[in-house]
This record gives sequence, C-alpha cells and structure tokens, in this order.
Amino acid sequence: MPGETHPGALLSYVRGMTTTTSMGTAAESPAGGSGGIYVLAAHPHWRDSRVNRRMLAAARGVPGVDVNDLYGTYPDFAIDVEAEQARLARASLVVLVHPIHWYSMPALQKLWVDDVLAYGWAYGPGGTALQGKDLWLVATTGSPEASYHPQNYHRYFFDAFLPPYEQTAALCGMRFLPPMIFYGARSAGEAAVKAHVETFAERLGSYPDWPEIEEIDACIACPVPESDRPADNDEVGKVVSDAFRAAMVHGLASTTASTAPADGNGKAA
Repeated sequence: MPGETHPGALLSYVRGMTTTTSMGTAAESPAGGSGGIYVLAAHPHWRDSRVNRRMLAAARGVPGVDVNDLYGTYPDFAIDVEAEQARLARASLVVLVHPIHWYSMPALQKLWVDDVLAYGWAYGPGGTALQGKDLWLVATTGSPEASYHPQNYHRYFFDAFLPPYEQTAALCGMRFLPPMIFYGARSAGEAAVKAHVETFAERLGSYPDWPEIEEIDACIACPVPESDRPADNDEVGKVVSDAFRAAMVHGLASTTASTAPADGNGKAA
C-alpha cells in the first residue's frame, strides 16, 4: 500500500523471488578488465527522483562498479557507441536502473539500446560480444503494486511488461536475472526507500554470489539468419535514414526536459 514502511510491501523480485530488504558526468571510473559490473542509470529528471537518485549514488559507492548516468553523459542524445561497447565488453553484469515510463524504459535508454546493441556486434552473424553476460533490470514505478492487476487501472500484472527486456537479453545471448522492482516510489515511506537502496548496493557488492543464480539456466541461443537481415547496399537510402534519425534525436533532446511521463503517475520515481 502507498506509504507503507515495510520493505516487502513495496519492492520485490519479479517471478516470485523475494527480497529482504551532482547526478554525474561522462565516463565515470571504468571498471577496467573483464568480469566487472556496468550500471546504466537513466532518469531525465534527477532532481525529482526519490529512489533512482539514491540508487545511483549507492552504485557509485560500490568498489569496482562502472556507473554511467546516461542523461548526464549524453544530454544531446548523441551516444558514443564505441565507448559504450567498450564498457560493455569489460563487464560481466549489465544493470539497467530507471523509472518505468509508459510501461517501458526512458527515451534515452531506449536510444542507447537501439544504437549500442548493434547487429553484427550484439546479435546476428558475428554478434557475440555480449554472449554469456548477465542483464539485471532494477526499476521503479510511480504506481503501487496493487495497480498492476487485471482488475485495476494498469490491467496487467507487472511481469506482463517484461518480455521486451527479457528478449533483448536473449537475442544478445545474455542471461536475464530476476528484476528488482520498487513499486509506489512516489508515496513510499523513507524506511522502505532506505531498505531498497541498501539491498541494491548489497547485491551489486556480492555479485555473482547470488543464491538464485545457480538455479537460472543459461540463455538459449537465438541466432538470426543472415537472410533475415540482408546487407543494405543502397547508399542513398542510408543517407536519408541517417538524416531522419538525426532529426528525430534532435527533437527528442529538445523536448525531454519538458515532457517525460512516468507510468502515468508522474516523474518522481
């Protein structure tokens, strides 16, 4: 219920897993080497955040974790694909931290997925850079958990909105770990927020020694045949496509500051 201070009422691992429980500049403290953790935090309104802002700060305090505030790093939405792919290559665990916006991820996080997880690098023929890595979603909702129910206004249980995340991991050969979801961020009590942030930091610090990991099967292979994605030899078409994309990115960047609805319940998650 909104405002409840007992952690278990407001945060949980989806799929039945239970829990006990300056916003940054570019390229902060790369972990270096392999086997690290890369945290991608995406919130277009950090000043308004009650939970994500504190998770970002907590992640920065965990040794060996590479933390990237996407909206601080790329305010113009011009993502450095090579730099991002290099950071991914160094990590064994990729963590997506963000509020749920319209049953999905914030706009810049989606653009990051579109640009960085490229065909031939992350998936498709030759796209093996992420195979064997783990993907962990850590998200917040503005609405309480009870609202994600067939008899309530979101009409579905929350896990109905997870397949795009899970399939993104699968297509890249990654293992999708049970998401950590904090419900009702707008009205949650301080004790619940504090417990959630502490649990998040503890999980980062203890990875990969999580009990449930041993029970999770490796991701099944999802190869994409070359015939399903023929090479584009039309240079004119490519130029037009690039110009259209640049215009769209410019439009997104110019409107983000004023428009970023969060799961129909504001932007304070």
